[in-house]
Amino acid sequence: MNDEAVRGGDAIRGTAHGSAPVPLSVLDLVTVGSGRTATEAVSTSVALARLAERRGYHRHWVAEHHSMPGVASSSPAVILAHLAAHTERIRLGSGGVMLPNHAPLVIAEQFGTLEAMAPGRVDLGLGRAPGTDGATAAALRRTERLNEGADDFPQQLAELVRFLDDDFPDGHPYARIHAVPGPVQGPSGRPPVWLLGSSGFSARLAGALGLPFAFAHHFSARNTIPALDLYHDSFRPSAVLDAPYALIGVSALAAEDEREARRQVLTGALSMVRLRTGRPGLIPTPEEAEAYAFSPAEREFVDGWLSNVVHGTPDAVRAGLDDLQKRTGADELMITANAHGSEARLRSYDLIADAYGF
Repeated sequence: MNDEAVRGGDAIRGTAHGSAPVPLSVLDLVTVGSGRTATEAVSTSVALARLAERRGYHRHWVAEHHSMPGVASSSPAVILAHLAAHTERIRLGSGGVMLPNHAPLVIAEQFGTLEAMAPGRVDLGLGRAPGTDGATAAALRRTERLNEGADDFPQQLAELVRFLDDDFPDGHPYARIHAVPGPVQGPSGRPPVWLLGSSGFSARLAGALGLPFAFAHHFSARNTIPALDLYHDSFRPSAVLDAPYALIGVSALAAEDEREARRQVLTGALSMVRLRTGRPGLIPTPEEAEAYAFSPAEREFVDGWLSNVVHGTPDAVRAGLDDLQKRTGADELMITANAHGSEARLRSYDLIADAYGF
């Protein structure tokens, strides 16, 4: 394996701590609860990043979403710059940036800037979904041809990588354009690129390109194993990786007792009910979620949703995460704890770290 592959691998692969079977990481949606503000949500993200760094979580990613009142992460690069200023070691990244919403040059500039701010600890995770509804995607992209953006994703990705590496060939229309900060200013590192997905498209593309892959198990559980199998079957060694590396996002929340954990995760389930029925809002309180009169169809949805949320006491969550890793063969588990209050979310990550002894 050449030096470039070694550097790429070190930037991608984490180290498992304590009794954890694989590295554990954090997926942060910068959620805004009922009665709370976006300012409080961002402050919670800072507290979470510091906690994750202190306790030994490998990376902290934030995800691009738009026009969702309960989420404050519409601009991952801005959030990540803030987190970089308040942390020292933990890897920070996008989980992910929705590339069809942006010009590749803009993303290369943003993440080149982040790399200059936090050298050697920035990840660039890319997805091809809009991160929102069709009308909002049209407003973002200034076009009604939304499928065109997704279909062009491989070409957009190739263009972005060219900008990151500053290596368009002579004669290319962009050969004299440089993403700055970037290589044109002198030797420097650049963020490793990850592909994200909830189906087989990005799994196959990540494998063919020899890139690390992140799968959204937390909202597409039935596709997890088929997508990971496809990634492994499609994988071709590259200058980035000599072997596949896949993480999965998983919803998990630990509390001191099972009932409290159930109360907390029900808030996220009600949020998803509202989102799926065109009524997105702030994350409800546990009291609001408990008092809500779910219809039979909504109750069926909630039961199915919660069956894929690992929740309960710390020991129960540890056992659930261990089982999930064993079943999927994931190289890393990226935990998202969706709950109304910052206290419950922060406490959950602490309890999970305690359960694994790190």
